[in-house]
Amino acid sequence: MNEKDLKSILQEGEGLKIEFKESFDSKGLAKELVAFANSVGGKIVLGIDDKLAVKGIPITNTLKSQIQDLAHNCEPKIKVVLQNVSLLGKQILVIEVPEGESKPYLCSSGFYLRQGANSQKLSRDEILQLVVGLGKVRFDEQGNKAFIFPKNFDFTKFNTFVRRAGLTKTAAVKTILQNLSLGLICKNKFIINNTGILFFGKDPHRFFRHNTITGVLYKGRERVEVLDRKDFTDDLLRNYEQSFAFLKQHLRLRYVISGSGPRQEVLELPEAALREALVNALVHRDYFDERFGIFVEIFDDRVEITNKGKLLFDRNKLGTLSLPRNPLIFDLFHRLDLMEKIGSGINRIRKAIRERGLQVEFDIDDFFRVVFQRPEPLPEPLPEPLPEPLPEPLQRVLHYLEENRKATRSGIMFALRLSRSTVTRYLSDLQRKGVLRRMGSKKTGYYEKV
Repeated sequence: MNEKDLKSILQEGEGLKIEFKESFDSKGLAKELVAFANSVGGKIVLGIDDKLAVKGIPITNTLKSQIQDLAHNCEPKIKVVLQNVSLLGKQILVIEVPEGESKPYLCSSGFYLRQGANSQKLSRDEILQLVVGLGKVRFDEQGNKAFIFPKNFDFTKFNTFVRRAGLTKTAAVKTILQNLSLGLICKNKFIINNTGILFFGKDPHRFFRHNTITGVLYKGRERVEVLDRKDFTDDLLRNYEQSFAFLKQHLRLRYVISGSGPRQEVLELPEAALREALVNALVHRDYFDERFGIFVEIFDDRVEITNKGKLLFDRNKLGTLSLPRNPLIFDLFHRLDLMEKIGSGINRIRKAIRERGLQVEFDIDDFFRVVFQRPEPLPEPLPEPLPEPLPEPLQRVLHYLEENRKATRSGIMFALRLSRSTVTRYLSDLQRKGVLRRMGSKKTGYYEKV
């Protein structure tokens, strides 16, 4: 690795395979070593703080020995590669941690697993169950030789991602893709993996026919009469956005008043909970199973979001533990700020639903289904009564006032051939009904239509 490579990594920021640390901290470093080894491997960069400021670090043989000792003291031992790199005139130490072949790995403070840009502490049984359940072969990491770069690559989608993720696009596209673990060089050919295709392919559906979110609106509470159906077959980000738009199109709006503020128009189900359920379905889906897509179904009494992909851990851990079946897909959604801290999504759904006084259920089997109970529709407001039409004589007075501004009582009497008492009564009635007002002084005043 040279200075140019490190600058490129710095621009992408922390993620699934990158961790920055300002200084050497034995406890924190040991935690990251086992987290990477238990996950998909990665690099720990010493001398850069969490705000991406280059601080540098004195690199001595003693420091290198301490790091190697930490790695050797893990159970089982972890083999790491250390590399000195100069960046902006300061010394940086890069620790490369390969994915472990003898998982799970343990350090003095426990078992850890890398999740997005964070490392989560787990019990031994939990991490062993997760590692065994996940297996060695992951769909999202597999290179796809049928995908031809750059012919099948959509640079517009890529540039949109770079902008929304806050990345600085100074490096070449291939370099950024490699740093994000989405591409690699194999026999002098650049290969994109399945995650790269699902996010940046011109036509992802061509490569993965099961890459579909199906939105269905039913009449009633059963899957019988379909009122609307849409199949979304684009990249993962667009599928997410279009399926959420489908929900917004067919769910009712409600009015909420917070404190003394103005009335706000909100969706009948919390948007945050719906978004969380959608992105969870995309991240945790079993893409190896080509028989099923993701379903977003709207009934009169509920909304169901279903994906094929059973839990990789015991169901009683739901809400306290999480493992993305597709860590690279999780990492990209995390960079877009569409996923927060790992393991908190279920609790965020529960909290948002509870605050509205609603209910949500999690149906867990070979499928993972989130069922949102819809609130009862509000009664239709009664139509406001139509204003009672004015009697014809009063309409004649108003018509005169429309054609003669600043009309006086005498002018109305003369033009309409009415007595003073009749005009006085008509004017009083019109003022009481709020369609006429008196202007000016008592002697020189006049009447005008409101």
